[in-house]
Amino acid sequence: MTTVAAPGSGPAAVLPDASPPVAPSRRERLRRAAAYCGPVFAVYGALKLTGFAVFMFLLDSAGDFREKHPRFGGGAHPWDVLGSWDGWWYQQIALHGYDPALEPVPGATGMITLQGNSAAFFPLYPALMRIVSELTGLGPYGAGMTVSVVFSFVAALGIHAVTARLGGYRAGLVAAGLWAVWPGSGAEWAVYSESVYTALAAWACYAVMTRHWLTAGVLTFTAGLARPTAVTLVAALAVAGLFAVLRRREGVRRPLAAVLIAPLGAVGHLGWVGHRMGDWGGYSKLQEGAWGHTFDFGRHSFDVLTSVPVGHFDYLFAMPMEDTIGVGVVLLVPVLTVLLARLRPPAVLVVYTVLSYLMVMATQQYFGNVSRYLLPLFPVLVPLAVAMSRLKWPSLLTVLGTAALASGSYAGYVLFELGVP
Repeated sequence: MTTVAAPGSGPAAVLPDASPPVAPSRRERLRRAAAYCGPVFAVYGALKLTGFAVFMFLLDSAGDFREKHPRFGGGAHPWDVLGSWDGWWYQQIALHGYDPALEPVPGATGMITLQGNSAAFFPLYPALMRIVSELTGLGPYGAGMTVSVVFSFVAALGIHAVTARLGGYRAGLVAAGLWAVWPGSGAEWAVYSESVYTALAAWACYAVMTRHWLTAGVLTFTAGLARPTAVTLVAALAVAGLFAVLRRREGVRRPLAAVLIAPLGAVGHLGWVGHRMGDWGGYSKLQEGAWGHTFDFGRHSFDVLTSVPVGHFDYLFAMPMEDTIGVGVVLLVPVLTVLLARLRPPAVLVVYTVLSYLMVMATQQYFGNVSRYLLPLFPVLVPLAVAMSRLKWPSLLTVLGTAALASGSYAGYVLFELGVP
């Protein structure tokens, strides 16, 4: 404030200070960022590291990894299994690139009649692996693990940001912790693309919630280069943009631009694969013929859900332990989605969650992997996090700590050693 005395006005008058506010220094900005992000990283990292340590202990104790082929889960060290199965394919792409083709398997009969091909895997994650490998000198395995671990923390921070807007900072911490112990969380620290995709999805949803439409469009476009399920994120962005325009919260140009940008990543990769294969439906044919993944309107999921509870495991791709956990996850998600809707969240979260769930359930695939396929459905953690945030810290740490210990088994050993992650 500034004190001045106008001529003939008597006592001095107090006027507002017109000087501009002083911008915080770089050190102050870093201090604030550390104060905000530090607890999120600490909670997620501690819980994740606990489960990871238990997973490695179980692998070493069982010794299974020593007897299996390196591509499918073996190797000289327990942690080599983290680069198996899909991780093996990602490493090959990072090293050698793509060679899309529809090649029949000689003498093969029945459903699987095509040779497995790397074109089934989207390019963003192996491209990041290649870049990190070139910059650091790490091999494809080390680069893949580095990318996954770094993006897992980015995803945890995005999940916190979304949840905090609905339930406060403490609820955001709990949500980040819950994501660390989700049944499919073993893929977060592995040579898999789940951490990259979830990070992009979480921050895209946050950008929509904060009306940064172009940022949301670019993030969704990038997510489409990571996984085909990004089409659900595109749809969620489109619905949110439509609502914003209809409610006159926004003009038309920015939401429309975001909607136009968003699908180009996924469409671009699918189009390129189809062009290289000489068949515009090549990607779908490859998924069905070589990998057993096909849209069947939920018939396979129904078979599993009606077989596992009565102890029957005579359906396609049966894996008893992994499938039992998968059934529990599949039944839990609708309950959490209803609880999410009761919080009246932004439409982008509900649409993304419902469509992602339906897309997984309507596809024939290894059902035991469903806990991994549903790992990016972070909005279902929000209502649970909001409720758990009311617990006192000793109770909260006990619940999350116990889940972290258990996750070494159900999110690690079961996923990678008893099933096909």
